[in-house]
Amino acid sequence: MKKTYYVYMLASKKNGTIYTGVTGDLFRRVYEHKKKEIRGFTKRYNVDRLVHFEETDDISIAITREKQTKGWIRKKKITLIEETNPNWDDLAEGWFDL
Repeated sequence: MKKTYYVYMLASKKNGTIYTGVTGDLFRRVYEHKKKEIRGFTKRYNVDRLVHFEETDDISIAITREKQTKGWIRKKKITLIEETNPNWDDLAEGWFDL
């Protein structure tokens, strides 16, 4: 059975602070961000809204994509998010009973 890997973007709010990460378990990782269990950038800046994600079955592709998007200027990240999520909705809305 193939494993799925995710490159994801979180935001604090529409046009707010953006964070990009990679994980093999998107559900668990978003939960950890929402519960502020992960120390660092996302906890400090309250970045916990899932606004974009991509999936692949190749960890090398996921890591390369994460590095690529992290290197983009802010405007390019916003364009990527708004192509599929123009309102910056939290794509994880309703996933958890928080």
